[in-house]
Amino acid sequence: MMKLFKIFKNGVLNENPVFVQLLGMCPTLAVTTSALDGMAMGLATMAVLFAANFAISILRNVIPDKIRIPAYIVIIATFVTLIGMFMHGYAMSLYKSLGLFIPLIVVNCIILGRAESFASKNTPAPSIADGLGMGFGFTIALTVLGIVREILGAGSIFGVSLFGEAFKPAIIMILPPGAFLALGLLIGLLNHIQNKNQSKNLDEDLKEVI
Repeated sequence: MMKLFKIFKNGVLNENPVFVQLLGMCPTLAVTTSALDGMAMGLATMAVLFAANFAISILRNVIPDKIRIPAYIVIIATFVTLIGMFMHGYAMSLYKSLGLFIPLIVVNCIILGRAESFASKNTPAPSIADGLGMGFGFTIALTVLGIVREILGAGSIFGVSLFGEAFKPAIIMILPPGAFLALGLLIGLLNHIQNKNQSKNLDEDLKEVI
């Protein structure tokens, strides 16, 4: 159980797809104009990661090595289609808002990368933990980025106004340049916190040695 939690935590923090590995930049920058859109895209991607990792880990000894990548894409595309149909039937507003980026989940490098590097080499339980961890880390990153951009660019969060009519939003934050600015600032902040914690731990280790 501890091993599975460590795998899950790795995807959320140590190897976060967005803030650490800088993967999946296309949906990250495009759909995070609001917190709701960012969270919806993250959850859809997490569902595909979970299902694809599980299926590929089960079939890893059945799929011939020469056709593994096309086979992985077919498996991933199947789950993306199911997610798209579900959103079309039960969340039409989100389906229209996310638009083309739902089918583009098929070519998201995070999903294919985890299939090739992890699910194809591990049993179902660790593969599920990896898929959920990476997916949850991706969801957190898109939601946080969406919150920052929506607050600064529209003065609201999840569609709820925070500052009233007197607030003058920074329109650039809901435009493409705002996505780069917000992401860069968040990555810089996280790196600063991480470096500060590492320095603190190093100082404590030195004190113990002395």
